[in-house]
Amino acid sequence: MDNSLIYADIIENTLKEATRHQPRIQSIRLYPVCDRDSGNFLILATGWDKKAWINTILFHARLVDEKIAIEEDNFEEGLTSMLIEAGIDAKNIHTSMPQLSIV
Repeated sequence: MDNSLIYADIIENTLKEATRHQPRIQSIRLYPVCDRDSGNFLILATGWDKKAWINTILFHARLVDEKIAIEEDNFEEGLTSMLIEAGIDAKNIHTSMPQLSIV
């Protein structure tokens, strides 16, 4: 069974939920960016942080061959656990970040 479409839906919904409540500190905004064609799913943070403009990737996942590669997960509690809770099998999530514990 091809999980790609199901996983894409779960990732997109998780990113939208994670950005629903915007930070109150400074004028930084979070934006989900979901490109199903390329299989890239990101959360961008942009805005003024005191006197400097920031534009950074807080989260980046790639959907590759029915698996998810987590490239960045800079959320305090991590979005990876939210993806697992939403129905993605932990064995189908891969990361190169040694500090990130899956499950």
